[in-house]
Amino acid sequence: MNSSRRFDSYNEAFTKNFITFVLVFTIICINGAFVYTYFKSKDFQRDPRYVLYIHLVINDMIMLTVSLGLVISTYTGNPGFIPCWIMLVVLITTNSPLNLAGMALERYIAVCLPLHHVQICTVQRAHLLIALIWLVSFIPAFTDIIIILITQPLSVFSKTVLCHAAFVYNTRYHETLSLVVEVLLFSFVFLTVVLTYLNVLLAARGVSGVSRASMTNARNTILLHGVQLLLCLLSFIAPFINLFLVTNWPHKRTDIFFSTFLFTNVLPRLLSPLIYGIRDKKFRRNIRMHFCFKGCRTVEDRMKVRPRRTSKQAIH
Repeated sequence: MNSSRRFDSYNEAFTKNFITFVLVFTIICINGAFVYTYFKSKDFQRDPRYVLYIHLVINDMIMLTVSLGLVISTYTGNPGFIPCWIMLVVLITTNSPLNLAGMALERYIAVCLPLHHVQICTVQRAHLLIALIWLVSFIPAFTDIIIILITQPLSVFSKTVLCHAAFVYNTRYHETLSLVVEVLLFSFVFLTVVLTYLNVLLAARGVSGVSRASMTNARNTILLHGVQLLLCLLSFIAPFINLFLVTNWPHKRTDIFFSTFLFTNVLPRLLSPLIYGIRDKKFRRNIRMHFCFKGCRTVEDRMKVRPRRTSKQAIH
């Protein structure tokens, strides 16, 4: 995306920025509705399941906002090294996969260890897990800057840069670190999601009625977390997708970068609200109450206040 400024015409650049802004703004508004609903209900705030979910949604909103800033800066000029580094730290911080692993574990405990769920899964522990996720996620980002301090002169911090991880972190040490982190991270999260899904699937076979329906719902939720994980993986393999496509269609370079950016970074952020916003009855009911029923109630109240005509008034 960051090299597109040199090849796109003004109309092309405006169109791409406009499309990106509309999509990002729409997704942020949808996610913002769920964040608003969460903070308006004490029931959601007392449930660790929803605490982890809303952290995932807020994280997606932050990622989208920073991504939009990077896209706009691509066409308006190169930022300084430090502002670029701050934005890259946010983008490289891989919260979502670890958060998905935590949510899958919570569902596993709720279904397979229901008697211990209240003691194990508390709001306080959910907050501690979120803090641990941020701490672990920041380690690779700060390791990247330590490598720069060791391998690059200090004058690099006063330069303007093409704000892309491939250009800022361009040493072989960065490549090795990135590969190791991605393999370890996704191996851990993938195994967590698969094992929790299989355990819930096995537990669901020996029950019936309401319990079986609950387990089936939990199994489907964990399966969707696996789909989310695969979509998160797309953002990491996007450079390889770009390399393959650009090699075969070099004249479509900027269009390829733009398309892969949308499909690997922007559109997958729609899945998080869909999983709980549409499938979760509690969230769906509260969303309707806050954003639909208020208008309906206003109309009904006005109808009740309006005086009814008597038969004589109707005749006249």
